[in-house]
Amino acid sequence: MKLTVVGGGSTYTPELIDGFARLRDTLPLQELVLVDPAAERLDLVGGLARRIFARQGHPGRIVTTSDLDAAVDGADAVLLQLRVGGQAAREQDETWPLECGCVGQETTGAGGLAKALRTVPVVLDIAERVRRTNPNAWIVDFTNPVGIVTRALLKEGHKAVGLCNVAIGLQRRFAALLGVSPSDVHLDHVGLNHLTWETGVRLGGPDGEDVLPGLLSDHGDTIAGDLRLPLHLLRLLGVVPSYYLRYYYAHDEVVRELRTKPSRAAEVAAMERQLLQMYGDPALDEKPELLARRGGAYYSEAAVDLAAALLTGAGSPHQVVNTLNDGTLPFLPDDAVIEVQAAVGHKGPSPLPVAPVDPLYAGLMANVTAYEDLALDAALRGGRDRVFKALLAHPLIAQYEYADRLTDRLIAHNREHLAWA
Repeated sequence: MKLTVVGGGSTYTPELIDGFARLRDTLPLQELVLVDPAAERLDLVGGLARRIFARQGHPGRIVTTSDLDAAVDGADAVLLQLRVGGQAAREQDETWPLECGCVGQETTGAGGLAKALRTVPVVLDIAERVRRTNPNAWIVDFTNPVGIVTRALLKEGHKAVGLCNVAIGLQRRFAALLGVSPSDVHLDHVGLNHLTWETGVRLGGPDGEDVLPGLLSDHGDTIAGDLRLPLHLLRLLGVVPSYYLRYYYAHDEVVRELRTKPSRAAEVAAMERQLLQMYGDPALDEKPELLARRGGAYYSEAAVDLAAALLTGAGSPHQVVNTLNDGTLPFLPDDAVIEVQAAVGHKGPSPLPVAPVDPLYAGLMANVTAYEDLALDAALRGGRDRVFKALLAHPLIAQYEYADRLTDRLIAHNREHLAWA
């Protein structure tokens, strides 16, 4: 079995490698290819990756290359984890929206749209090159904004599934609070990527006892602290929102905070410099503790589980993925990409039935889905007017003066990545 990681020079890749090594019985890789145009980073990451495999006794071969076509040739699955423009572009995504009083964030709001515009054309080019040589290969997208990128891939007919680590992180967190194994916890998880709610937490599977009310009663302070949302709000709603919902439920508070501290991109860039120094140490043969602060917790376990289910049928029977709505949520278009529990196998994901969604959440999902329609149109066809319409549709913006100013800033900061600008 061959798996290719596009963006393999990421400082986060050793987390993925560690998961592949630990879970080799679930996903028996013979060859793992890391492809990245940044040769120096790739050499450092590739060297550590081989040492991690060797330390844990993984027999697979790790190959590093900058040749994308060679990297994807013969791959059974291709994992996308790229960042067009690097941390420098992320730094801009997180700062210029604040000038207009809007959240600066890399996956939602104006910054999220900028990332989508940079990313979608690149991802579609990669996917087309995969299809030319491996029409049956699965594409697993971890590249943000996952919902829009996955929708672009599916719109073009690619065998694609979107993956996010929010659900698996909450599953692990709830399992620890309950004192049970993560495999015993099934989430009633519904929404769009980075716009999700846990409406139930069940023990033993989709039909198990819902222990969410008890979690909120016994551990509400802890959960609210993790999300940085007030406990009375969680108890009033009776659900656990993703921490990304704080950008919506406490927008102005978040903007004030972001204006008073360094950007997350600046923090990550500093961490990356430290991590790359560590990776160059030939004695290092495990992921360093610092990597846990880099973000993306449990990503490797989610990726192994999904790839195993798609390729061998050995993964968990139910997994949270990003896939076509296709009637699952009747208030959204069939071609919307939703993030829900699904049965996953060789034929791909099949969403499990979802209970009727409260209008409080359904309305926001419908609004953001409409934004994603317009964002994808702007990413595929370009043009200032399309960018403006997408920004005006976004619930975190939704005012024409803001949308107008943000449009000019977005184009100015991303011109080198926009073929039409």
